[in-house]
Amino acid sequence: MMATERSEALAHAGGATARGVRPTNTEVHFDTGEVIVSKTDVKGRITYANTVFCQVSGFALPELVGAPHSIVRHPDMPRAIFKLLWDTILEGREVFAYVKNMTRTGDYYWVFAHVTPSFSRDGQIVGFHSNRRVPERAPLERIIIPLYADLLREEARHRNAKDGLAASYRQLIDFVASQKMKYDELIFSL
Repeated sequence: MMATERSEALAHAGGATARGVRPTNTEVHFDTGEVIVSKTDVKGRITYANTVFCQVSGFALPELVGAPHSIVRHPDMPRAIFKLLWDTILEGREVFAYVKNMTRTGDYYWVFAHVTPSFSRDGQIVGFHSNRRVPERAPLERIIIPLYADLLREEARHRNAKDGLAASYRQLIDFVASQKMKYDELIFSL
């Protein structure tokens, strides 16, 4: 099932996300000169969100601060991408990723995210900082959307979420290896 088909099926079947919102097929856009900014603590709870984040997501600042960043997670996002993201930032490294987010009302928006760990003076990770920009449409449509749909199908093929995540993550790593590049090189080559 394609990612958009999954959203449609979820929406039309009365299914909703963990926060009770049904995904729509309406895309929200923001200007290429705008940057969505947020900061989180080490558990992924939002500690800061800029005005652009609030405007695009449809959430008021008080709704975002203290909420898990997954409040904007879209069900079309493969868990394997978030595993890669979390593994990378918990190692103290920055990561770039294409992410499909969901607004307060169920609409969606794509971002090209740059996530970095924030460190204390003694070198401990104390939180994370993310800047998100408008992604290039061509690589999104040519590579990312089909790849994410394949990863979601792989996750859904398994009886339990743990096995699905492991299989999807292997598939992601194999895809990156098949391109004869490291993940970061691949993302920037798109």
